[in-house]
Amino acid sequence: MISKRCKYGIKALVYINRNGIKGQGVFSSEISEKENIPKKFLETILRDLKNGQLLNSKRGSKGGYTLNRNPTEITLTEIIRLMDGPIALMPCVSLKYYQSCDECKEETCCKIKSVFEKVRDATLDIYGATSLEDLSKE
Repeated sequence: MISKRCKYGIKALVYINRNGIKGQGVFSSEISEKENIPKKFLETILRDLKNGQLLNSKRGSKGGYTLNRNPTEITLTEIIRLMDGPIALMPCVSLKYYQSCDECKEETCCKIKSVFEKVRDATLDIYGATSLEDLSKE
């Protein structure tokens, strides 16, 4: 399950993509109001999206948030990993955040690992094929 933080991050990115006018940003107060996201919480999310190089920000009356890249190049995989970390349901099948399970002596003997690898792969296929532009069209 994705976190509320991740969900709000996706909603903010979609809003910026849909409503940003070329060369002009979208203000956090507008996103907060239109998407019903608490302003202080949204500001920390937007900062993380900026630090993750998905957004640019500019202060002032002609400022606001803009996408740092083309929305067709930003995948759901990238957004979720930035906001929530691992996508895999178990640490031993994570591609980016691997950790062995405490209870397993040998992973080769694990009866459920192969199932969760399939779940991970199917999930990554869907997330990787879904761009911010795709989400913005729905």
